[in-house]
Amino acid sequence: MKLAGKSIIVTGAAAGFGAAMCRRFAAEGANVLVADINRAGAEALAAEIGAQAIACQADVTKRADHAAMVEKALKAFGDIDAVVNNAGIVQHNMAADTVSEEIFDRLFAVNVKSIYYSVQEVVPVFRRRGGGMMVNIGSTGGIRPRPGLAWYNATKGAVHLASQSLAVELAPDKIRVNAICPALGTTAMLEPVMGGPDTAETRAKFTASIPLGRLCDPSDVAHAATFLLSDDAAFMTGVCLAVDGGRTI
Repeated sequence: MKLAGKSIIVTGAAAGFGAAMCRRFAAEGANVLVADINRAGAEALAAEIGAQAIACQADVTKRADHAAMVEKALKAFGDIDAVVNNAGIVQHNMAADTVSEEIFDRLFAVNVKSIYYSVQEVVPVFRRRGGGMMVNIGSTGGIRPRPGLAWYNATKGAVHLASQSLAVELAPDKIRVNAICPALGTTAMLEPVMGGPDTAETRAKFTASIPLGRLCDPSDVAHAATFLLSDDAAFMTGVCLAVDGGRTI
């Protein structure tokens, strides 16, 4: 029960890495606000988890929705110990000069500006309570980029540097900020990153670049996030933790 008594907001929580984290956090004793733009998915996961979870429909590109998440978590749980900014999107694998401005703007709005909004709404709460934790989900794409994903990679590089900058700035307030950098995972983002159908041949091409020989499973990210939010990581901040099977070596 590494997270017993903690209350945690998770965005992009209805599926993939987010859902795995919510399940694991609850299993470790935490209360979880399951936030996702997909209301039905968030509600289904919260119902599955049970009394420790509540659902909240939220578009992370809107500051008002971040404020609503904070308000709902405080009302339901009485406190907020941590927020996990997991919501993210990926572009289809394509040449950098063929990506539309609309896609570019959407990538930065969901993957980067959402963290700005989260800081605006959550940090004041953390300061009032004397501390808190933030985990931002980055990517190995922001460390060792793959071709065809230039603007997505750029957003994740921004997530990593923002996390480290926030860690330094917020440390005096006892607020820890870390990032997790997963390798390509078995989620809905898999086919867009691959640039084609999810076939055994295509998977083999991508797993060949990962020394441990497999893709990242959502449970891998859930384990890492649980550690970073636990007291075991009390002296860790500004860490960009690669959960990548050796991909970034």
